[in-house]
Amino acid sequence: MKPLKHQRQNDTSAIGHHLFNKVPEVTIYFWIIKVLCTTVGETAADFLNTNLHLGLTDTTFVMGSLLLITLCFQFAARRYVPGIYWLAVVLISIVGTLITDNLTDNFGVSLETTTSIFSAALAAIFVAWYARERTLSVHTIYTMRREVFYWLAILFTFALGTAAGDLTAEKLNLGYMVSALLFSSLIAVIAVAHLRFKLNAVLAFWIAYILTRPLGASLGDYLTQSNTDGGLGLGTVLTSALFLLTIVITVIYLTMTKKDAVPTTGKPQPYHLPDDRSSGSIHTDGWDDAEPLQHVLKDRQELSPFNPYGTPSTSFAHMNDREENLVQTDNTVGLRNDNAHAPEKTSFH
Repeated sequence: MKPLKHQRQNDTSAIGHHLFNKVPEVTIYFWIIKVLCTTVGETAADFLNTNLHLGLTDTTFVMGSLLLITLCFQFAARRYVPGIYWLAVVLISIVGTLITDNLTDNFGVSLETTTSIFSAALAAIFVAWYARERTLSVHTIYTMRREVFYWLAILFTFALGTAAGDLTAEKLNLGYMVSALLFSSLIAVIAVAHLRFKLNAVLAFWIAYILTRPLGASLGDYLTQSNTDGGLGLGTVLTSALFLLTIVITVIYLTMTKKDAVPTTGKPQPYHLPDDRSSGSIHTDGWDDAEPLQHVLKDRQELSPFNPYGTPSTSFAHMNDREENLVQTDNTVGLRNDNAHAPEKTSFH
């Protein structure tokens, strides 16, 4: 019970400080900018390393420093800010690319090895994240710890995507365009599996997120590499400039329209009790976002001796412990039910 109690206290603290979801809604704009960022990560790293002659080491230090500064602003923000968030994604895409390039070019680590290492590292992050927070959802990034896990996962998806993309395109001799079509097809399969066959949304998101990195890398290489190497020969300068301009225009549009902002409301949010006998409301006392309270209701519903499927939903021995913790949360955030009382504490022998 201690991990659950610690999690509830952490979430209570987040709600009490009005910390809202720090990442955008997953819309078509999200995926468009994400692919653009991954392509820029590939082309900008090559531009800084080759055209400006900074070298991999100096380029990594410069971009790593800019990333840390941007992440400080991102962590300091109380809610999702498009300009800060997407600047962080652009920079982390470049740093992720440089990590892989440093290992392969400066230290001679093979792409097969880097792909395996980054896969294991990303898996470890997901395991630690889930073990600590019991969720990998990007819709609940409203505590500092979850945001740290989120950005660590993002960093290693870019590093892994770079290694996997280069391995597919170069070592397997598939070519840049074939590699791009391959990863596009895999993303389409994941989308169909989620929309048609109900693949878990969180799992589908992270698989697609990982696959967009080698997709962007393959597109970047295809656009920048010479014709003799299987590309279009546009060069890193033109490609980076075009993609960065597109990202800036899109982010400005989203900032003005708020089309990817997390939905907010100051009105009570209806919910149903487990037995569907009555309903109540979440009162936010003037807040403009009640989303962080949804998981509190979910835990409170689990306190019922039976879940909607008619089977015990939690260990009776832990109910009172959880109820005491949720009462503390209710008092902090002003949660109340107008039409029904919460399940009473139940003693079992």
